[in-house]
Amino acid sequence: MRMSTKGRFAVNALIDLALREAAGPVALATISARQQVSLSYLEQLFSRLRRDGIVESTRGPGGGYTLGRPAVEITVADIVSAVDDPMESTEAEAAADGLSQALWQRLNATMLQHMATITLQGLVDEQKAQGATVEVKPVRRAIATPPVVKPPRTTAPNSVFAFGRSFAR
Repeated sequence: MRMSTKGRFAVNALIDLALREAAGPVALATISARQQVSLSYLEQLFSRLRRDGIVESTRGPGGGYTLGRPAVEITVADIVSAVDDPMESTEAEAAADGLSQALWQRLNATMLQHMATITLQGLVDEQKAQGATVEVKPVRRAIATPPVVKPPRTTAPNSVFAFGRSFAR
């Protein structure tokens, strides 16, 4: 098993999400800006993560993503397995060389075992220990209702007939 670009981006994005989800759902656009990853690429990754129950989405204003289960229960192996395609190329290469096939299978199993020992919570704690700054969620401005403007009160006549009556008095 190799750590692909998809896996690295997914792990980094989930660390970002876990650091900030206490303030509510985190929008992919904000993760995209912070991680400098294309929004459409993140949408593809999060679609796979949502399918595996690693994240949950909330629609509408103030929506975004939250973790689908506690960070302590999510491992790097879970994240990588959710976003990466099966290792068809590595297995095909190993099959071409029958002698080394067992070696590649053992290496893949060992890497997967090691990644299963690393939790998302552990990675978040490491980031906090290294001084990662988590900005407070910006205050969302409510849509202000325009002030009620009362029409000016006039004593002038509002029609020709009222104008004529004003002279009769």
